[in-house]
Amino acid sequence: MMSYRIALNFEDGATRFIQCGDTESVVDAAYRQGINIPMDCREGACSTCKCRVESGDYSLGDYIEDALSKVEADTGYALACQMRPKSDCVVLVPTASTACNTKQESYATEIVDVRHLSESTYSLVLRGDSLRNLGFLPGQYANLQVPGEGGHHRAYSFSSSEAGSDTVSFLIRNVPGGLMSGFLGQRAQPGASMSLTGPFGSFYLRPVQRPVLMLAGGTGLAPFLAMLEKIATTGGSAHPIHLLYGVNTDRDIVETEKLGAFTKLIPNFSFAACVVDANSELPKKGYVTHHIEPAHLNDGDVDIYLCGPPPMVEAVAQYLRDVDVKSASFHFEKFAASIS
Repeated sequence: MMSYRIALNFEDGATRFIQCGDTESVVDAAYRQGINIPMDCREGACSTCKCRVESGDYSLGDYIEDALSKVEADTGYALACQMRPKSDCVVLVPTASTACNTKQESYATEIVDVRHLSESTYSLVLRGDSLRNLGFLPGQYANLQVPGEGGHHRAYSFSSSEAGSDTVSFLIRNVPGGLMSGFLGQRAQPGASMSLTGPFGSFYLRPVQRPVLMLAGGTGLAPFLAMLEKIATTGGSAHPIHLLYGVNTDRDIVETEKLGAFTKLIPNFSFAACVVDANSELPKKGYVTHHIEPAHLNDGDVDIYLCGPPPMVEAVAQYLRDVDVKSASFHFEKFAASIS
């Protein structure tokens, strides 16, 4: 029997990974691993366990049309009590994780490395044996507990995506007066303990089926590094992928060596950085919306991923309305600095 990895994404943002054999249903596999996906009949006769399969190959099994219409089946919906995987899958479960008797896992880690990449950005690498069991979709985030701050935590996107590794990495904005920034800048030492909980989030890489436009603002670059790493290690892309990376000053630009390496690992990948500061030495000045070209939007046949502060997300959404382009999909993650 073949076994596949199924990512269950719940409506409260939590994600759990299970192993599912090709002859068992997703409901049975989840139940076997302590997750109770809501259901009533287990026979494909009701729609209680209806879910949306966002990626992967699977068989629908036996069911009646009252429970799952042809239109729904053709657009990616399935009944978890009948669905049997033929590959790794991502399944959206329309209920909270707490209602399914599950919770996010916590992982004990220690700091391997803290680097001040720029005045505005830290790089943090954590290691822990338990991380080998951590599953996450490239683009998702984790909550990191700030040591010595009474249990306070902060959310950061993974900037790495290697499955089964005992290390994970993050890009963290240096916020003046921030709890995490203060810890990283003043007290963090290799070997110090740090707790990680996750993964969370609906911002993650979907199958690349058309051109992709990635828009990153500041440390919003982190999830794209994870996405590009995943693309590079799983065969590249048959479609163009372009990343626009926006920062405030030249001093804020980080990880361009990694981006340059991805242009060699992913033949269809390109990137450009733009800087708000009018005195920048880079040729592209202004905001990312100033440098989105018609070719990047491909007449709307494009998947857009955006990670940045709320004003950037709102500006891009307004830009798409102004140019009257409705993209095939638009995935975004907003983040804001937190001090207290």
